[in-house]
Amino acid sequence: MAAAETDREVPSALCSEFLNFSAKDTAAKWLQAIDLPKEVYQHLARYVPKIYCLGPNLNPQSEDLLAQLLLQAPLEWYLCGEEPSLGLAKLEQSNQPSQLCGHVFKVGEPTYSCRECAADPTCVLCMQCFLGSVHKEHRYRMTTSGGGGFCDCGDTEAWKKGPYCQKHEPNISDSSQEDPLANLSADMIARTYNIFSIILKYAVDMLTWDKEDELPQGLEPPERGDTYYCMLFNDEVHTYEQVIYTLQKAVNCTQKEAVSFATTVDRDGRKSVRYGDFQFCEQAKSVIVRNTSRQTKPLRVQVMHSSVVAHQCFALKALNWLGQIIRYSDALRRILCQVGLQKGPEGENSSLVDTLMLCDSKMWKGARNIYHQLFMSSLLMDLKYKKQFAIQFAKNYERLQSDYVKDDHDREFSITDLSVQIFTVPSLARMLITEENLMTTIIRTFLDHLRHRDLQGRFQFERYTAQQAFKFRRVQSLIGDLKYVLISCPTEWTDKLREKFLEGLDAFLELLKCMQGMDPVVRQVGQHIEMEPEWEAAFTLQMKLTHIISMMQEWCASDERVLIEAYKKCLTALTHCHSGFTDGEQPITLSMCGHSVDTIRYCVSQEKVSIHLPVSRLLAGLHVLLSKTEVAYRFPEQLPLSELSPPMLIEHPLRCLVLCAQVHAGMWRRNGFSLVNQIYYYHNVKCRVEMFDKDLMMLQAGASMMDPNHFLMIVLSRFELFHIFSSADCRKRYNRENANKDVVQQNSTLIEEMLHLIIMVVGERFAPGIGQVENCDELKREIVHQLCIRPMAHSELVKALPENENKETGMERVIDSVALFKKPGVTGRGLYELRPECAKQFNLYFHHYSRADQSKAEEAQRKLKRQNGEDSALPPPVLPPFCQLFASLVNILQCDVLLGMLGAVLQWAVEPSGGHWSESMLQRVLHLIGMALLEEQQQLESNSEDNEVTFNFTLKISRPGEAPSNTPSILALLETLQNAPHLEVHKDMIRWILKMVVSIKTMRERTAAAPSPEGAGHCQEQTVRDKDKAERKRKAEMARLRREKIMAQMSEMQRHFINENKELFQQSLEELDASTSASQEHSPSSWDSALVCVGPRRWRAGGSERRQVVTCILCQEEQEIRPDGRAMVLAAFVQRSTVMSKNRRRPPHNPESYDPLFMHPDLSFGTHTGSCGHIMHSHCWQRYFEAVQAKEQRRQQRLRVHTSYDVENGEFLCPLCECLSNTVIPLLPLTKTSCSSEQPGLSLWLNTTSQQIKALHSAQRKAKPTNAAATSEILTVEEYPPPEGFRLDHMPLNPYSSSIKEMLTTFGTATYKVGLKVHPNEQDPRVPIMCWGSCAYTIQSIERLLVDEEKPLFGSLPCRQDDCLRSLARFGSACWSVSSLSTVQSHFVRLLSALVPDPQVENSPCIVDVDMFHLLVSLVLSYPALHCQDSSGLSVDAAQLHLLHLVTVAHVVQILLSSVPVELTMEQESGEVEREEEESVGLLYNTLKTHLGSSLREVSSGWHLWRCVKTGILPFLRGAALFFHHLNGVPAPPELQALGAGEWEALCAYLCLPSNLLQLYYNHKEVLEPLLQWWCSHPVVHQCLQTPKTLISYPRESNRLIELPEDYSALINQASSFTCPKSGGDKSRAPTLCLVCGTMLCSQSYCCQTELEGEDVGACTAHTFACGAGVGIFLRVRESQVLFLAGKTKGCFYAPPYLDDYGETDQGLRRGNPLHLCRERYRKIQKLWRQHSITEEIGHAQEANQTLVGIDWQHL
Repeated sequence: MAAAETDREVPSALCSEFLNFSAKDTAAKWLQAIDLPKEVYQHLARYVPKIYCLGPNLNPQSEDLLAQLLLQAPLEWYLCGEEPSLGLAKLEQSNQPSQLCGHVFKVGEPTYSCRECAADPTCVLCMQCFLGSVHKEHRYRMTTSGGGGFCDCGDTEAWKKGPYCQKHEPNISDSSQEDPLANLSADMIARTYNIFSIILKYAVDMLTWDKEDELPQGLEPPERGDTYYCMLFNDEVHTYEQVIYTLQKAVNCTQKEAVSFATTVDRDGRKSVRYGDFQFCEQAKSVIVRNTSRQTKPLRVQVMHSSVVAHQCFALKALNWLGQIIRYSDALRRILCQVGLQKGPEGENSSLVDTLMLCDSKMWKGARNIYHQLFMSSLLMDLKYKKQFAIQFAKNYERLQSDYVKDDHDREFSITDLSVQIFTVPSLARMLITEENLMTTIIRTFLDHLRHRDLQGRFQFERYTAQQAFKFRRVQSLIGDLKYVLISCPTEWTDKLREKFLEGLDAFLELLKCMQGMDPVVRQVGQHIEMEPEWEAAFTLQMKLTHIISMMQEWCASDERVLIEAYKKCLTALTHCHSGFTDGEQPITLSMCGHSVDTIRYCVSQEKVSIHLPVSRLLAGLHVLLSKTEVAYRFPEQLPLSELSPPMLIEHPLRCLVLCAQVHAGMWRRNGFSLVNQIYYYHNVKCRVEMFDKDLMMLQAGASMMDPNHFLMIVLSRFELFHIFSSADCRKRYNRENANKDVVQQNSTLIEEMLHLIIMVVGERFAPGIGQVENCDELKREIVHQLCIRPMAHSELVKALPENENKETGMERVIDSVALFKKPGVTGRGLYELRPECAKQFNLYFHHYSRADQSKAEEAQRKLKRQNGEDSALPPPVLPPFCQLFASLVNILQCDVLLGMLGAVLQWAVEPSGGHWSESMLQRVLHLIGMALLEEQQQLESNSEDNEVTFNFTLKISRPGEAPSNTPSILALLETLQNAPHLEVHKDMIRWILKMVVSIKTMRERTAAAPSPEGAGHCQEQTVRDKDKAERKRKAEMARLRREKIMAQMSEMQRHFINENKELFQQSLEELDASTSASQEHSPSSWDSALVCVGPRRWRAGGSERRQVVTCILCQEEQEIRPDGRAMVLAAFVQRSTVMSKNRRRPPHNPESYDPLFMHPDLSFGTHTGSCGHIMHSHCWQRYFEAVQAKEQRRQQRLRVHTSYDVENGEFLCPLCECLSNTVIPLLPLTKTSCSSEQPGLSLWLNTTSQQIKALHSAQRKAKPTNAAATSEILTVEEYPPPEGFRLDHMPLNPYSSSIKEMLTTFGTATYKVGLKVHPNEQDPRVPIMCWGSCAYTIQSIERLLVDEEKPLFGSLPCRQDDCLRSLARFGSACWSVSSLSTVQSHFVRLLSALVPDPQVENSPCIVDVDMFHLLVSLVLSYPALHCQDSSGLSVDAAQLHLLHLVTVAHVVQILLSSVPVELTMEQESGEVEREEEESVGLLYNTLKTHLGSSLREVSSGWHLWRCVKTGILPFLRGAALFFHHLNGVPAPPELQALGAGEWEALCAYLCLPSNLLQLYYNHKEVLEPLLQWWCSHPVVHQCLQTPKTLISYPRESNRLIELPEDYSALINQASSFTCPKSGGDKSRAPTLCLVCGTMLCSQSYCCQTELEGEDVGACTAHTFACGAGVGIFLRVRESQVLFLAGKTKGCFYAPPYLDDYGETDQGLRRGNPLHLCRERYRKIQKLWRQHSITEEIGHAQEANQTLVGIDWQHL
């Protein structure tokens, strides 16, 4: 208590002092001061502790106010020398506005980058600048900021074009060169300088202060109290839960308080958790340390003196103040920059800015954020000082990075994160490379941090501890910095830049040398590997470096001298790497086909081999660049090309490719998954550019400088296949009968892989520099081959193409030339399909196909060819010519070794008895032969002069083998194979090859003899083609005959069967005839009278129509529906609903005491019943449900997994369609009704009914013993004997069998339980009311749905909804039979009293407050309880009709009272047809006016009134038609089964109403006039008419989901400005929009959890109960995802209605393409909601995807 009082006293003591304080005087005193810093410090020492940190709970409002008055005001006075508001305004006026925007992004704010104009992906615009820029018409990308960056608008180096938006466009007159300080007086400059240096120094001292109990000199407070704070600091090691638990123990606070503490600590980086004397705080500290030090290092806690904390608080405030002041003028900004960067007394690195940077990792989050923001708004906004700051940053780079690596805060809270603002500016980056040697610094720092090396100096990531792994993750940010430095390639090179870049390249080669050969693997033989080796770290490093290696090559390519030097350096590095690798490699000589080569013996399957060869690969890239930039041809003397040793170059890449082949062949199975994963990534699109592709290039480079025979022999030797092909009789197949089957299989695969490799070495010419192509050709080819697999969406294609360092694939430039785009429908996504003319570019052995891709593509292309009627051969495509440096590669195709290999495989194929042969091997051989023939044909065609074509493949394949063995030639073998029966598949290909050979020979003959150029070859080809056609025709003819024969056999068998079973067929035909004729008799068209569905004249069903036979889905038995039979039930789902609600703010009622008899017209809560339409026996269903329950109990004991349905709530899945259900509706037959023709009119019927009601009242009174006082009343009641034929003692027989009764109770109780959210109680009198309400609500919602979808009233509903409505209506009319009779009778009495006055019923509702359709349904369905005791021959039908008339009149009055809008001047003259309606409605309105007086407004036009009545009552009439149609089983008239003009008349006729509804009133005026008067006299009517806003007007508009903006970025912007409502102005992490009411919520966070029914739930779940009766539809704005929630445990994600231009959604906003609203998809979501199918949708989603079941939906 004492503490509280002192708290209260302190301000009053201060007040007098504060009131006497004058900022102006203080500033004046400072101006006179000799030692200004001392004066200011004294002022701060005196006031800061009096304002800040005075108690346990901080009070930011008053603190800010006082700080403004006492601390900031004097500073501003001093600065301006006059009233601050005036002085600052003057500064602002004279200031030239900056051209830089500099807006700092908040978390989650949208940022935009232009894919066409941005210099790199880090160049972004804020929304305002973007909307005013040229880029919004370009291909932009949109992302949400992680916070901390700033807008680059106005920075000319960031944009290739359009650097300014309209707002920041520079003035032409503006001479921006002038010094901004020129506008200020010298006096002002001096004052500013003084004050800035004092305040900045003070702030820096305080923020970097590390003593907890004392202050810097000059700041000691006048008096010191014993008040301390226990300050808890954030770290990224402990979880929220740990912190909350610890705090509850340490400072015994509640869960809620602990959550709030933890949230603040996480947000601001620190929070005081206890305030008091030193002991008190120390104790809390020790508990926290003890509790958190068990698993990890403890949480950081300090006990700090309150004055220290106070000064730190003000220091942050002071930095903020500086940031605000410098906004007024560039001059002030420049002075602040000077102050910050001015060298201190200690010399190097001692400026205030340096001090802050170097202490960065010691500060807490909040402090870091504030000073980073200050740096951004000052140093980075002033171009002159940005440069100086960049130099300081680079000087301190190593220290900052090592601090960051040790620090545990995320990168975005570290000063190192500013590198992205500095290094991405090309001019700054180049300056830092040349002056500060930045490139070398970054790489060296990186190498210093990765110390783990093996004996050869390579990186070793084995057995990484968690600590090292963390450090490794941190160090990767250095690679990011290097990427920023290299991201824009220089156009001008200076000598200094060359020198420093090459120095950096040296350092980079050192790094690559540490990677060359890391993580080597050795094949496991015998037993499986025990420990999977660490491989991910090495690949992470490789992936991070991929872009850097590519960019290094781009830099080299942009300058010839640099390229030559780089090539030499790289070669030296590679030679150095190779010199250490000669373990166990003895030289051997190989000879084959008359050639021999010297090489080394090396077995990949026995020695160490590594996938990481970055040095070789870099050299390969540079080698190709030599060819591309033509440096190789221009300066050959400067290049060491002659010294290269090609076998050395190809050695390691070849081993790597052989390793892949052996893994495919299954030789490395025992090495586990780590190797499989490495091979996968080696080929994967993320790594292949600098791995697999470069290895292939290196092989091409080596092979182009070797004798092709030698190259192939080395390849054979490394593939360990040399012995197979080198033996003299290899064609006879060396003896393999005794060999192991596995080895044979492995060798087959290896031969296939090796042939594939040769195809790639000769055929992959699409890299610029290898073949004569452009960059875009390579890309087109990639896309063509992806689309050859199948049509693909844009995002799939992007994933399949390699991205460059700007995250671009370049696909958009070329896609349209090779593909056509097909737009998506309501589901699915847009697809690109290959243009048909591009199919001929297809290469089956495309080097980027995985095996699966290859087989899919082959199948797709063969299918396509068959559809187009071509033969199914897939010949190799025509290839571009090689560049000069690689030209000799084509000779591989005609060298002896290859021909020997081809001949061998073909020979094996001719005699396929042995196992050493496979079809894919043959396919590859045929492909190679095809490639060679195409090559020869191209050379012949392009050969213009008379020089000899050296490529003569056709000649070589026609030659038979040498003398001793006399093997047949390759051509001969092919001709033999053409007829081999076992090679049906390859015939087309072989035929194509033979055709080519013929045409090439004719070309050669032609060039030799030079006859008429075209003729010969053509005719020859023609004959072959004709032969081909004839052959195909013959095959087709055969097939047709075979088909006809089979058809004939089948029809014969059919005839036979019918003859045998004649009588069976006869019978069914007769039945068919009978049924058609019967239906004609009963069909409405053959009737005279119209169809009427209600009243004595209604259509009655004959006996045959009444019969309804259904089949149980569980036991498949058929069963007729009879009242005394076994019950049949429909699976149903009952749910509360607010879909039609017109008032979402109505507080939920108390379920125990709420009386649901009358539904308010705003329909704020309803109960909806839906069904999937599947029918079961009740006993089958009960058995099924018990089984589900038992299974659930067993499962609960085993493991706590949720299911998509909640058995405890009675939920189950329909056994047939797995639709979520929670009860069953019994199916009931039509009730038989007898009807005498004479039926009383309305007045007579009302009379009788009121007599019956009075009799009921008196009977009830008798039953209750009452006190004497009430006797007089009793006498008056008893005077009413029951009318004739009304027997109160008659207990009607219940017509239903026990199983039906049981089901009636089951469904009634379920509706009651769900609708009121109470425990089931079948005795509760509200059960029947809830059932009637559910029937009415369901019909109303279906009627609205039909209107919204513009469908006719009848005939357009799916049968499941028809069945559901029929069962509901008939159930409603039967449910009284299982409730107590008197209860239902009293319900009827009270319902009727709303329309007909009844003195015995108190507080009957006002006519305006009742939903008439609910009233009608309840009256009609409760009437049988009264009628069952009446034997006077009165029929239910008449009662139904009278009730309908009565309610209709009441509804007309209701509409006239509430829904007549202000008159429109458009008076339409209607014809005579509606004259009487208009007159009568005018009369009625005037009658109402006489009763109500001035409350009703004047309306003169009858036409206007009649139109209001007609449109207002239509939904009611349509609902009534649906209701009576299903209740009485009357067929619908054809006019209502189509949309058309005659709906009104047809409806009125069907409902037995006059089409002028007012006749109802005037025909029974004598009865209705007094009723009307009574309705109008109700006191509530007057109140309602006084406040028309509360009235519901008819027709009620259908509810829609909220309007969404066309462009998604508008939503993101709205969400980014949304702050969490609970945690004072903090940004929400997961802003989520309710699509039903438009509220924005803070989802998925501790701050907004609330308690609901005893559980903690997130904001969304809580909102569903307030807004959607437990069902919610949300849009998660940051994720671009729709969220469906139902109850606390059910939810699913759904595709959002926003699509990009390629017809795809972007969940998670990963791609960042502009998104636009797709109205069809949004309509689909709206339809799901209106149909009440959200819960069903969630059920299906959860059944299909089990991961959804495990999510804690209630916390969202």
